[in-house]
Amino acid sequence: MPAKLYVVHGSHPCNTVAKALELKGIAFKKVEIPPPGHVAVMKVLFGKRTVPGIKFEDGRKLQGSRAILAELDRLVPEPALLPPDPAAAATVLEAERWGDEVFQPLGRRLLWPTLKQNASAAPSYGEGGQVPLPGAVLKTLMPVISRMEIALNKATPEAYAADLAALPGYLDRIDGWIADGTLGRDVPNRADLQIAPTLALLMTMQDLRDRIAGRPCGQLADRLFRVGGHIPAGAIAPALLPA
Repeated sequence: MPAKLYVVHGSHPCNTVAKALELKGIAFKKVEIPPPGHVAVMKVLFGKRTVPGIKFEDGRKLQGSRAILAELDRLVPEPALLPPDPAAAATVLEAERWGDEVFQPLGRRLLWPTLKQNASAAPSYGEGGQVPLPGAVLKTLMPVISRMEIALNKATPEAYAADLAALPGYLDRIDGWIADGTLGRDVPNRADLQIAPTLALLMTMQDLRDRIAGRPCGQLADRLFRVGGHIPAGAIAPALLPA
C-alpha cells in the first residue's frame, strides 16, 4: 500500500512534499482535506493542525514538510536532497529553515486577504482538486473560509502591508542564494523544494507575478512548480505594492 499524504489542495508545503516524493520515486496517495476543516482533522490524526502529514506503509506518521523531507532522504538516499559537502549542506538547511519559518507564512498571509476581496477567483484555486465544489458554491463560501484562514494565520492588515514591504528584500535574498549555488542546481535540494512553492503561490496573484516572474527566483519557481489559481491584476492596492 502506498504512503498516504494528507494535504490541503494548493497548499505550498504540501506541494513541497509531493514533489519530493515524486523525485524519490516513492508511491503515495493524496488525501485531500478542504480548508479550514483540516484544522480539526489533522489535530486528531497527527496531533497538530497543520498540513502536510504523511503515513508510511509501516504505519509511522510524520507531520511538517521539513521533517518529512529529512525522513525521505533517510529512506531513499538518491537523489539526495542535500549536497555531500557539510558546509554546503549547512547552508541549504539554513535556507530551508528560513523558507519554512519566514517565507512560507508570508504566502498564506498575502493570499487569504487578497482572495477574500476577490472571491470570484476562488474556483481557479480549486481546479484539479479531489474534492471539487461548483464555482458558485465556492464563491459563496469563500468569504467565510477566508475569514477563518485570516484569523488562523494572523493575516491582519498590518501584517499584509508589512509582508508586501518585506517582499523585495526576500526576493533579493533568494536570488542571492541562486547566484551562489545554494539554490537552483539541476537536482532540487531541500531549500529549493521549500522556497519555490511559496514563490509559485505568490505568482498566482498577477500583481506579484509581474514583479517576480522575470527574476531568477521566479524562473526557479516556474521550472519546479505549476500551481492552480489566478487573481487578476489590480487586486492589491497600488500603494501597497513593492516597486
